[in-house]
Amino acid sequence: MKRRSLPVAAALAATAALLLTACGGGDDKSSDNDKIAGAGQDKEKPKKSAEPAGAAEDKPDGVDVSLPADMDLVFDWDKPKKKNEAAAMDDAANYIRAIYRGIDKRTTKDAALAAYSTGEGLTYAKTQVDRRGEGGWTATGIRRHYEASTRSTTNGNSVEVAFCVDSNKFYSKEIKSGKVLKSKPSIDGFDFFKIIMVKFPTSDDLWQASKVFVETKAAKCQ
Repeated sequence: MKRRSLPVAAALAATAALLLTACGGGDDKSSDNDKIAGAGQDKEKPKKSAEPAGAAEDKPDGVDVSLPADMDLVFDWDKPKKKNEAAAMDDAANYIRAIYRGIDKRTTKDAALAAYSTGEGLTYAKTQVDRRGEGGWTATGIRRHYEASTRSTTNGNSVEVAFCVDSNKFYSKEIKSGKVLKSKPSIDGFDFFKIIMVKFPTSDDLWQASKVFVETKAAKCQ
């Protein structure tokens, strides 16, 4: 993914103006932490990619979306041919990374959250970070994202990015003790996400998550 010309400060300022689930398979005490919060629910699908879409190393605009070594988010999907959909998919991945970066740093004020989300998408992200922090958890393991699809609005300014998530090897970890909370793989570890990405007004390359919908216990993703 190429570096972008849009200054980070512009993205943060615009996001501020717009505003005025357990890791599946790991923790039955926090089973909603990777689920929907502050957004609607929708009833509407794993080998690690060598170059996953929206690789964290790109750090577009200098926004750091890096994660600790034990928190492995795998995006095993192919980019669509349409430029806007490919960019939206890249930043949907960066949005997920931003959430878990916030969880790791235990803050909702990280630049990545403001850069890659707005409106209900930002509310959802902050809720995930806050719930983890309040519960005294972070996360560890492998969270797989796959079977992605995209579709655009007629004007091309909004893209729905839908994908499956397998969290059966992604666990909650107690911050104080470092204890990893594991359980056997189950249907609880599969979710189907839809993220509505909107184009940042002054850039063709930066996209922000504006809404998040999820179907939990998604059999279609097994």
